[in-house]
Amino acid sequence: MAVAFTFPGQGSQAVGMGKDLADSFPEARRVFQEVDEALGENLSKLIWEGPEEALTLTANAQPALMAVSLAAIRALESRGFSLKDKVAYVAGHSLGEYSALAAAGFVSVGDAARLLRIRGNAMQAAVPPGEGAMAAIIGLGQADVEAACAEAAKGSVCQVANDNGGGQLVISGAKAAVELAARLCTEKGAKRALMLQVSAPFHSALMTPAAEIMRDALAKVAKAAPVVPIVSNVTVTPTSEPDEISRRLVEQVVARVRWRETVEWFGANGVTALYEIGAGKVLSGLARRINRDIATASVGAAVDVEAALAAL
Repeated sequence: MAVAFTFPGQGSQAVGMGKDLADSFPEARRVFQEVDEALGENLSKLIWEGPEEALTLTANAQPALMAVSLAAIRALESRGFSLKDKVAYVAGHSLGEYSALAAAGFVSVGDAARLLRIRGNAMQAAVPPGEGAMAAIIGLGQADVEAACAEAAKGSVCQVANDNGGGQLVISGAKAAVELAARLCTEKGAKRALMLQVSAPFHSALMTPAAEIMRDALAKVAKAAPVVPIVSNVTVTPTSEPDEISRRLVEQVVARVRWRETVEWFGANGVTALYEIGAGKVLSGLARRINRDIATASVGAAVDVEAALAAL
């Protein structure tokens, strides 16, 4: 029997997230202070008070979600919890990989915040506003979705960005190509093809400029082998080797988030419980649809911390 900790990605943010942790645990509050100091601004105020439109901006949402996840980790640790002793693997959905790696000691909280601010800005700047798009495709097989993307691309960019499991795939690329692919998916029998309200075509080849910026940024921060292996979004294999982790984080900007395969890998490698660390319960819901034999729990508030400690 083994436990894995997973860390949420963009879309899980909500105004007020993490406030309960900060009020209940001094160690959690210090995480928010570290992030504020690293960024040179009061991100905590935005996280706890909004406005929601500002928190949702990619450059804010990414470090904000990491801060909440690390606050939850520090709250657990303040009660004697040891990630190294209790957890077999960590994984994160897109930006959640940075949260997972900060939790496991690969980079400091301050460096993770700075990297995610750089990442958010770089991803936003990679494509002019209005030129990219993403769409969620519900209830259509991967082969059919990939075929629709290939048909719609016609020399442009249109690809599967997220394989979230539970019959949900997200496509990303040039706006016209994604809109066409979404229509083709509907014609092929998709239950829904929903254009997403996002600011850029994440996890597509159009993000290549952002990947190069992250290559440079990662080269400049101090890194250590994580105390727990991370299962990469890109390869769906565990690693603790710092140089390989850095390479995967660069590739991840343009590559598919293979979350369905990640949860399946956990099930095939002895993981019996997945804990979602941080804001929301998105990953827990996805995990239940992918593998009902794996128990799930969320740790995003003080009451969750006590429940997790009792179970772990």
